[in-house]
Amino acid sequence: MTSSGSAAAEPRGRFGRWRDQAVALGWLVVVWCLLWGEISWANVVGGLLVGGAVLLFFPLPPVTFGGRLRPWALLVFVGKFVVELVVASIHVARIAMQPGYRPRGAIIAVQLRVPTDLNIALTAEAVTLVPGTLVLEVDRAAATLYLHVLDTHGPADLELARERTLAVEQRIVRAVGSAAELRLVESDPAEKGTTQ
Repeated sequence: MTSSGSAAAEPRGRFGRWRDQAVALGWLVVVWCLLWGEISWANVVGGLLVGGAVLLFFPLPPVTFGGRLRPWALLVFVGKFVVELVVASIHVARIAMQPGYRPRGAIIAVQLRVPTDLNIALTAEAVTLVPGTLVLEVDRAAATLYLHVLDTHGPADLELARERTLAVEQRIVRAVGSAAELRLVESDPAEKGTTQ
């Protein structure tokens, strides 16, 4: 019974690895075509060759998806992300256009509540895409993002940036996280982040 169960689990595990590799290869081809600025047969074939070489010679640790896609929460995440993107872009443009104004930057540490590789990567990417905030370093073991925040005037601005980052993490987990991950981000707000 045990041997047949493990034999049945092995093909599923192998299929999962092949599926993950195929998805990664697909994304690498998309990125390759975007870098060249056009989609052509030559770029697709070149992307397949380069992507295959990258996956063969520089294998990444497997990132598994154990969550569940929630369409409404995903829509909320996208909507709020677009609003934050527009508001932050206007703010950074105003800083750039204001003569003589020298914004003060700061570096803060934000400890995420869900320490999975996928959550750390998605949160870091979403935070970095919003103008005025940049991820400088990721401490994978501690699930901590080190962010450079533009135009800070005091501790209240730093705490606001920390809370915004944790809110982004919460929206991502609500959209694609597992039930256990959802419980982590819905816990007591006093447990949020670090105060470094």
